[in-house]
Amino acid sequence: MGFRRHVHTMHDEMHRHGGFGFPPVPPGPPPFPPGPHGPHGHGRGRGGRGRGRRPNVRGAVLALLTERPMHGYEMIQEIDARTGGAWRPSPGSIYPTLQLLEDEGVIATAADSDGGRKRFALTEQGQAEAAQAAEAPPWAEFAEQTVNSWHDIRDAGNQAMNALRQVMTTGTDDQRARAAQVLDETRRKLYAILADPE
Repeated sequence: MGFRRHVHTMHDEMHRHGGFGFPPVPPGPPPFPPGPHGPHGHGRGRGGRGRGRRPNVRGAVLALLTERPMHGYEMIQEIDARTGGAWRPSPGSIYPTLQLLEDEGVIATAADSDGGRKRFALTEQGQAEAAQAAEAPPWAEFAEQTVNSWHDIRDAGNQAMNALRQVMTTGTDDQRARAAQVLDETRRKLYAILADPE
């Protein structure tokens, strides 16, 4: 893969994620065996928290609703903000959870819902479970060190992208070729980190 293609791919990811995020796994066979530490496990990242463990979406939803009625997207934003971006649940995890809780009678459509976005509020039946969830909300499990580490990785990625832009715009052909080799090596090392069970 040429240098310019490397840079353009990373630049596209920057735009999609609003900064240096975790790009999706490239097509083709995974670079490491599937399992609890591979792409089908639930390791660290914007959808995961600890290796082999799923974030408690149900508990997070109920804890948030003890504060005020919310719609699904608002919940995603709140969790993202409270973990410093370390956990941003997907719509595919939030909305089925809301539907399940509504079916169970734990939550119901809030009176102030508008036609565009459906807000939810706790029912009397859901008060006890929600109060218990709020005592130790799932986002509190993201230690300050974890959140700081996420910011450190994002900042380091942004700085790396700036360096790549400089090489692409002002470097010689030889410097660009060497930069492409660095990118390939870095990619392999990052996948090696994910493949390491420790």
